Amino acid sequence: MSKYSAYRLVWLSACAVMRQNMRSLASSAGFVALLAPAIASAHEVYVLTPAQIAADTSEPAFDMIQVALGDMGNFVFWGFITFLVISTVFCISIFRKFELTLDPLFDRMKRYAPAICRVTVGVGLIAGAYYQATYGPELPYAPVFGSLSPLVSALVGLCGLLIITGFYVRPAALIALFFYCVALYFNGAYMLTYTNYLGEFILLIAMGAQNGHHARGSLGQFWRRAERAFAAYEFAVLRVAFGISLLYAALFAKIIHNNLALQVAELPLAGHAFGVAHYLGFEPHFLVLGAALIELIISVFFIFGIEIRWTSLFLLFWLSLSLWWFGESVWPHIILIGIPIAFFFHGYDRFSAEGRFFKKHRLEPVL
Repeated sequence: MSKYSAYRLVWLSACAVMRQNMRSLASSAGFVALLAPAIASAHEVYVLTPAQIAADTSEPAFDMIQVALGDMGNFVFWGFITFLVISTVFCISIFRKFELTLDPLFDRMKRYAPAICRVTVGVGLIAGAYYQATYGPELPYAPVFGSLSPLVSALVGLCGLLIITGFYVRPAALIALFFYCVALYFNGAYMLTYTNYLGEFILLIAMGAQNGHHARGSLGQFWRRAERAFAAYEFAVLRVAFGISLLYAALFAKIIHNNLALQVAELPLAGHAFGVAHYLGFEPHFLVLGAALIELIISVFFIFGIEIRWTSLFLLFWLSLSLWWFGESVWPHIILIGIPIAFFFHGYDRFSAEGRFFKKHRLEPVL
């Protein structure tokens, strides 16, 4: 599956589900990872060979503080640039003229965010079933399920299809959650990399397809109450789960085992003549330090709900460049593509920092 076909699949599926649910929407208005460090964060797993990963995780991490102290001028300069960008985006976001102009549009966009999330996780499950792996190629079915792998693949793919189409969403999410627990048992703390899926499964169980259709009787009343109770927390839970997945990946591969990221920065991967650090004009150790800090900032911003739309666009931009540069498989990144798009559509929930402290009646920060 090429990166273009993956983007196209997510977009076409989202459009189909939006059309299908338009009327109803309108009417409703780290244990194992520490013992087995050869499992690295997603990006490095997709780029490096198993031999390179094993070698890099067995070596002690380089001292990032010494890297910063050794090039303090550049460190202070890029730190100031980062602060300047963040503060500028914040000032633009709370500028009343922009809020008055753009908030009506963003308010109409919010209704599509849950459908985008649902389509994203469904497409991710289908892609994983097609490639016989759990969320990423580093977690194949065969070592866990053996001869039952084709059956598991078919079941997971069916769950993804049901989630996309909005039929029997809760049973499908329960089955998907079961397989996540199986992966958690076998892979331990490494599954923190995929807490974005965990957050989605929990919310799909609680919220269903959100199309207003429920079973009759006491069961239907129970699910209606559950939807009302969880509605306010929906995007807060997903936002925190997504941030945790990014945070763990950054800590593991760029700080605890930073030689993984160093090798990605140094080596001429994906047919390039030089490493990415050479083309960007940075010393490789300094580039890894900068990437680690940027990823930590992105993770914290998602977890606490700061500059959500800007952070989503920033993540999508650099993710797209990374996929193009390294020629990585796109299907493991579907969840990293779709959820930020949903965050951009939804904006701020009431538990986010900016949504809580800078929302003015119906007006919320733009970016």
